[in-house]
Amino acid sequence: MQTLPVQQTAIQFIPKTEPLGTQVLVVGGGVGGTAAALQAARRGARTVLVGEFPCLGGMLTAAGVSAPDGNELAAFQTGLWGAFLRELQQRQPQDFDRAWVSFFTFDPRIGAEIFADWVQALPNLTWIWGQVPREVYRTGDRITGVRFDDYRINADIVLDGTELGDVLALGEIPHRWGWDWQTAWNEPSAPTSPNELSDRYPVQALTWVVLLRDFGKDAIAPEIPPPPTDKPDRFTGALEGYTPQKFLSYGRLSEDLYMLNWPTQGNDYGEGLDRLVGSAAQRKQLLQEACWHSQSFARFVQTQVGRRYGLAEGVFPHSNAGDTFATVPSAFALHPYYRESRRLVGIETVREQDILPVCGGKTASLNLNSIAIGNYMNDRHYPGYHLPLKPKSTRWGGRTTGTPFTLPYGCLVPASIDGLLVCEKNISVSHIANGATRLQPVVMNVGQAAGMAAALCVELGTQPRDLPVERLQQALLEEPTAPAALVPLFDSLPEHKDWLHWQRYFSIDPEKYPNSGEIDRDLPRTGDRIATTHFCGIFQRNGWQDYTLKLLGNQGGRTWQLVTLQPDIDKQLQTYISGTAIAGWGWFNEAGNWLRVDGIGG
Repeated sequence: MQTLPVQQTAIQFIPKTEPLGTQVLVVGGGVGGTAAALQAARRGARTVLVGEFPCLGGMLTAAGVSAPDGNELAAFQTGLWGAFLRELQQRQPQDFDRAWVSFFTFDPRIGAEIFADWVQALPNLTWIWGQVPREVYRTGDRITGVRFDDYRINADIVLDGTELGDVLALGEIPHRWGWDWQTAWNEPSAPTSPNELSDRYPVQALTWVVLLRDFGKDAIAPEIPPPPTDKPDRFTGALEGYTPQKFLSYGRLSEDLYMLNWPTQGNDYGEGLDRLVGSAAQRKQLLQEACWHSQSFARFVQTQVGRRYGLAEGVFPHSNAGDTFATVPSAFALHPYYRESRRLVGIETVREQDILPVCGGKTASLNLNSIAIGNYMNDRHYPGYHLPLKPKSTRWGGRTTGTPFTLPYGCLVPASIDGLLVCEKNISVSHIANGATRLQPVVMNVGQAAGMAAALCVELGTQPRDLPVERLQQALLEEPTAPAALVPLFDSLPEHKDWLHWQRYFSIDPEKYPNSGEIDRDLPRTGDRIATTHFCGIFQRNGWQDYTLKLLGNQGGRTWQLVTLQPDIDKQLQTYISGTAIAGWGWFNEAGNWLRVDGIGG
């Protein structure tokens, strides 16, 4: 395996001097844009996907953050997100659960291969890369097309899937950038006025991910060279409290690849972030600084963990921040991990209150117009600062997870512009709530919903604002290859025979939705998983949803934290008392010191 796979489909038949026409145009090949294009094409719409980079998947692949957060529970692994996880399990079964930041880490090249294979299987989907949007065409209040470096493409529906909401800016579509004060929506964690934190960080910090490789026990990796701005003192204390192996295993992607995306005294970069929406020269300068910052951090890490580890050259098909399409492979991602974008002013805006648990419950309130679900905790990245937030976590499956929430269709639809949908971090969301909605699984869910909506608009000859949300919800639930959940239910899996019934039931009447997020009925036993191991041990209950297991026999007597992603196993674990001997099968994660239980008994 060499570098990230590059699109090979010939496009020379497309005349660059003449405008092209399509039904759906997706601008941006990141997580949301790729999902949107796939879903629109699978629904039957003639679709063109245009992106800047030579691989698809954005945060998950090109940006190197191949350690997704959120929607990790089995009940929330639906739609294209669930299909992506299942394909990863087939292609990288032995290295799927080896880090402690995520249950799912993978070689970014494998993720990119999956997206490329899916796209190339659709004859009505054309993928063009190496292009950035330069101009947005509109007639009155309707977007009609986009001009790129070499193409002009007209479309019935345009989707903005860019990392920074560039179509919103080019089309002069109302949008927000940066903080919202409490006067906007009375969010409990929003500041009342500008302060030192908001002045320094208008948006969350970005990170230019770099990958390290384990060269082997007795090997000496090449020394990581210093960048022009090498300042190792910035990283003092980054590894404090961690052994070298514990630090590295935070983002272990495969047998020998390690992701550096470290928030504490690490490679988060937030200096002068307004330059992201300034001139092209300003943005380029910022990105070069961020790339050098990560190079300096990687060099610092090498001095701490030893020369067994060095840059993982050969993963990404370019050399540095200033030369996007260079052919020299690199250990640096194709582009930064952007945590925040320009944000649409939409028909509906997702606020902090919409992602927090209801009083006495484990879920947020269910939105009648739900088109996607998420559950990540509200994560903020402001280097050197801590912003206290209202808690949105819950205990489930022996561990802490995030309160599940729903996103409404209106957050994808401009308040005053037709012909456009958004499908990335650029949805209509507050700065505070963005900390929970920006993650890879949620954005993939949003992209799938936006793509389905675009295809339905083409079918019905309507504008996005006039699309009946019930039609969209029905299409998502009944999607033949990747049905997507609209209602977060901890104990309902897509393979359960009554899954569709309960999804429809609560979608139609959200007032009946239980704030426990559970239907509370007998569940079928979960089937075996790839790469699992049998175990036997003594169960110990340490508290609510807090369990350990001391192994018996030839498994060494070691004590492991017990966790699960499966609803039937969660119910079983709740019934055991301390001292019970249990046996089953699961996966031992050395990095996180957890035993992920996939089955009990047998």
